Formats: sequence, C-alpha cells, structure tokens
Amino acid sequence: MTFKKLDPAIRDLAQGKNFGTLSFMLPSGRIASHVMWVDADDEHLLINTDLGRIKYDSIKANPMVTVAMWKADNPYAYAEVRGRCVAEVAGEDAREHIDACAMRYTGGPYAMPIEKGRVILKIAVESQRSQNL
Repeated sequence: MTFKKLDPAIRDLAQGKNFGTLSFMLPSGRIASHVMWVDADDEHLLINTDLGRIKYDSIKANPMVTVAMWKADNPYAYAEVRGRCVAEVAGEDAREHIDACAMRYTGGPYAMPIEKGRVILKIAVESQRSQNL
C-alpha cells in the first residue's frame, strides 16, 4: 500500500485548537464516531487514546479509519482524511503527548483518569480532501 504525504494545510488544521471526529469499525461491524482532540506530524494524523478504550481495541482489529476535522472558528473550513493506523507510540511519550494536547485545548494538564496507559495512534493517509483551508 502506498500512502500519501499529509497535506500541509491539513497538518496545520490538526495542529491547531480544532476538533476532529474519528470514525472506525466496531467488532460488530457497526461504525462508531468519536469527537476527539487531534494532532499531526509531517506524515501522520495523531490520535491519543487510552489503551483500555473500545476505539483502541477496534482499531487494532481493523486499522482503517476516517478523521474529519473542522476549524473551531469556521466549521465550513474542514478536512477529511481516510487512512489506516500504521504505528503506535505508548508509554511516557504518549503521556507527554496527551498533556501537550490538553495544554493546547484546555490550558492545563490532562485531568481525566488514565486507566491502562496512553497510546498515540499514527494514521497514514490513503486519501485526503479539504475545503476552505
């Protein structure tokens, strides 16, 4: 499978204080969508979640996902990335990442209880599109 380079405008959207919706397939075959904090590096969208969540187990079983994101101040400026989870980062790096995301989104450290540990899911791009970015 050949992956595409993440569009810089979409990367910038993901690195801002903008929300996204992560859609993935549950074991039952139904689609679930969760509003999430999003982030990106130069190649991947980054989703940080708890190892004990259904989204983590579901994505491990079927790594295909879609992430839709929109600008906080203009929902008509948005992007959609279809791709797959190709890697994960756990441990202290994932914990530091969720704290950095919390600072960006809330202005303080991550305040929710961490059950089994944090993990960053790296989403590689299969297709992407944007509007008004």
